[in-house]
Amino acid sequence: MNNKLYVGGLPYSVTDGKLEEMFQTHGSVASAKVISDKFTGQSRGFGFVEMSSGIEAQSAISALNGTQFEGRSLTVNEAKPMASRDSNGGGGGGRGNRDGGRERW
Repeated sequence: MNNKLYVGGLPYSVTDGKLEEMFQTHGSVASAKVISDKFTGQSRGFGFVEMSSGIEAQSAISALNGTQFEGRSLTVNEAKPMASRDSNGGGGGGRGNRDGGRERW
């Protein structure tokens, strides 16, 4: 099992330290990071926690997933790898139909 966990449904007031503290009761925390908006600096309501072992990560998932924290229901599961991004910067447009993108048969 992966040691990195996704934690969703966090109250916007939660800090990295509070997130780490929440998971320490389930094992050794290698890192804890609340994700914030790059423009406002405000929490986006989710974060990532890396536990020292897969066993500790599974223990944290079992204990915390679906629990209430400051009035919000937490989602805790194994983090998925970040999707790779193209170096050209993004999604492409369509064919550019002048009729709003509808196909004509």
